[in-house]
Amino acid sequence: MQRDPNLPTAMAKVSFMAAVSVLAATLLAGYGPVPPSPDEAASRTAADLRYSNKWRIQVSEGANSDGKFVFHVTPEDGATQVVTVEVDDGESENHVARTIKNALEKQLDTSAYDIEVDDGEDVLIKKDGSEPDFAVQIISSTVKSVRLEVEME
Repeated sequence: MQRDPNLPTAMAKVSFMAAVSVLAATLLAGYGPVPPSPDEAASRTAADLRYSNKWRIQVSEGANSDGKFVFHVTPEDGATQVVTVEVDDGESENHVARTIKNALEKQLDTSAYDIEVDDGEDVLIKKDGSEPDFAVQIISSTVKSVRLEVEME
């Protein structure tokens, strides 16, 4: 039986392509959820929102650029409030969480919400007393490397 001289090259190409596919999947998985475009977010109706009495914003990685996050905070049967968070290049994961907390406290009614940092890199937003449940959405981000995940608690 005669051996194909191109076999090692063909096997190397297949192995290389498999390695590239695994690397791409690994890198993309690390970027976390991609926020909807502002047009997509604006097209959502109140029926599309999920409401809770407590939300967690998980921050992963530090900032590799200046930029901003835009959040929507919407009380059930209430008006949406747009919260803008300015982040500086080089902020650590924990510092980004504190920046988000501080911006939320400045832009939201603190008699309606309790806002705190948890575990250094998470921000908790809880309704205060008899306030209505509310929705939290990340609308956009121009900050490189920081991944945010918004979860109901």
